[in-house]
Amino acid sequence: VDYRETSLEGFDGVLIPGGFSFGDYLRSGAMASVAPVIDEVKRLASEGKPVLGVCNGFQILTEIGLLPGALLHNDSHLFISRNETLKIVNNQTPFTNLYENNDLVVYPVAHGEGHYYCTDDIYEELVTNNQIILTYQDNPNGSYKDIAGIVNKEGNVCGMMPHPERALETILGTDSGVKLF
Repeated sequence: VDYRETSLEGFDGVLIPGGFSFGDYLRSGAMASVAPVIDEVKRLASEGKPVLGVCNGFQILTEIGLLPGALLHNDSHLFISRNETLKIVNNQTPFTNLYENNDLVVYPVAHGEGHYYCTDDIYEELVTNNQIILTYQDNPNGSYKDIAGIVNKEGNVCGMMPHPERALETILGTDSGVKLF
């Protein structure tokens, strides 16, 4: 779908992929957040349809207010590209329901602004509402409380920095992402 699209009528869900939208000028996801298609993404989310944002997609979902928090520069100020071990901490979502809680998965990460940040109050809400779905086992970017992925309160909007779509074949290093799709 082109960013200029103004209708997503007939869509059953949305995947916002990674990829440095609009060159990540200003900050990650900032320019994408005002693209015409965003109103339709918000509409689908409000209707309870699944919306998944991976990497830059997660950054966009926080920019448009569908998910709380923000993504900041990695603590190292370096671009990180490697496989990371993650723990499934909530399998009661449409995105994680084929996993068991505490399953360890390996997904690639590739980002320079992947440090998830939120206030202590928002963190408490995330915990209370069971919105944290993935945590890093060896936090690569300084994410608050090792958070790698979250969902909204309703559970239909999900954002994560790791790339499950790049974890579908063992020949590529891992197939841990298959169950997410």
